Amino acid sequence: MISVTRLDISDADILIGGAVAKANALGVPMCIAVTDEAGQLMAFCRMDGGKVTSTTIAIDKAFTAAGAKKATHEYGIASQPGAPAYGIASAIGGRLMVVGGGYPVLVDGKAVGGIGVSSGTPDQDMAVAQAGIEAFHKHV
Repeated sequence: MISVTRLDISDADILIGGAVAKANALGVPMCIAVTDEAGQLMAFCRMDGGKVTSTTIAIDKAFTAAGAKKATHEYGIASQPGAPAYGIASAIGGRLMVVGGGYPVLVDGKAVGGIGVSSGTPDQDMAVAQAGIEAFHKHV
């Protein structure tokens, strides 16, 4: 038997709320996705003005972060030509994201989900995702 700690919808709402607040502070409308520990979508928010093309990207960033249990920008570094994971971006039918903006949601060092953000620059996406995680940890 394995016991699993899992996000619930209230947790997902907190993650999205923290991310939306940061996106508003930056003045950049975002697409924000939250997945469970298996990378399955739990909640999604496309802010007014969030890019339509960013919907799938945000979901796949959250999927990657939860499933791989690492931030998407870490894959970006490791997937450059000559690096150990070169070409990994084409894995899993192209769903594996290597651009910043996806983070695993950790509780006691274990990934319980993922958050993915898209519509800004990679740095903006990362800051908004991190704000969601910070909001979550204030409530855990």
